[in-house]
Amino acid sequence: MMKSFIPAILISFVSVTLLAQSGGDSNLEFTKGKQYVITRHDGVEYIGEILNDDSHDILIQSKTLGNLYIPKYEIKSIIEIVDEKMIVNNEYLSSGPFTTRYSFTTNALPIKKGENYGMLNIYGPEAHLALTDNLNIGLMTTWIASPIVLAAKYSLKKEASNVNFSFGSLLGTSGYLNSFKGYGGLQWFNVTLGDRQRNITLSGGYAYLQLGNTEMAPGVYGPYHQEPPYELLKTIHGPIFSVASIFRIGAKASFVFDSMIGYFSFEKTDIEDNYIPSLDDYSYTVIRYDAYATALFLMPGIRFQNTDRRALQICVAGVSTFGDLNESFPIPMISWFYKF
Repeated sequence: MMKSFIPAILISFVSVTLLAQSGGDSNLEFTKGKQYVITRHDGVEYIGEILNDDSHDILIQSKTLGNLYIPKYEIKSIIEIVDEKMIVNNEYLSSGPFTTRYSFTTNALPIKKGENYGMLNIYGPEAHLALTDNLNIGLMTTWIASPIVLAAKYSLKKEASNVNFSFGSLLGTSGYLNSFKGYGGLQWFNVTLGDRQRNITLSGGYAYLQLGNTEMAPGVYGPYHQEPPYELLKTIHGPIFSVASIFRIGAKASFVFDSMIGYFSFEKTDIEDNYIPSLDDYSYTVIRYDAYATALFLMPGIRFQNTDRRALQICVAGVSTFGDLNESFPIPMISWFYKF
């Protein structure tokens, strides 16, 4: 008798504890006519109106399964569905703070205070903290903790509007790589049309990058010209623009598109030689000139988000440069988002 009584007490204790963690207790009153999403510990979700709540079970009326009893010890969470547009194909659409993020760029939607998130990708970790409902800051780095980038974004409107604006900044240092000599930044402004489930964002800003190292331009010598070697500081800067979008392709999956195009200038050197017939020799001159290049980043991908606390995103990204630099190379991106 005692052996069977002890497990029963433990099960009752666990049931009450889990329900309390999900935001309710045995006396919780549910609003009649409201829809709720009930998630079990094994990940199974039920959507429906809660008809009855007793000390052991809750009774829900599901549109797909009819009336259904769910034992409380199986329940992980109970969430009221405020906007029924969040129900698609009888599945609940999760949101979360990382719905403000595409691949690299962000949209203008605010992160609510306390809704912090981290991101891990194959290049390094990130962490972003919401200090207020409109201001969030973040830190981005690589797995070797260098370079380091500080990010900040301020949203100008509440997300209830379908048009939102924000501005922000990225400030970075090369860190211990190259003895902190390198630095860079990006200041930007953007506008987002839509909501967290479907939106498009247009961004514009100005980027600059000081690599922190120098290149020795060669010294040249001729009968009429002499110039010693000198240091050429590598600096890249220019305007940058972005078009990004996200929209649902299922209850738990979204198509993500991110892009950036920048027009950058930097200094280069060349050597001009002039033949002197009377001396049967050449004179040489070092020519410094401004070079220009256009860089195009394309980052389409898919995001899988089962809950508002975590998501997985896979992008097939690539970079192409044109002008005085002509290169193309892939940048695969696999990212994990976590709410904390």
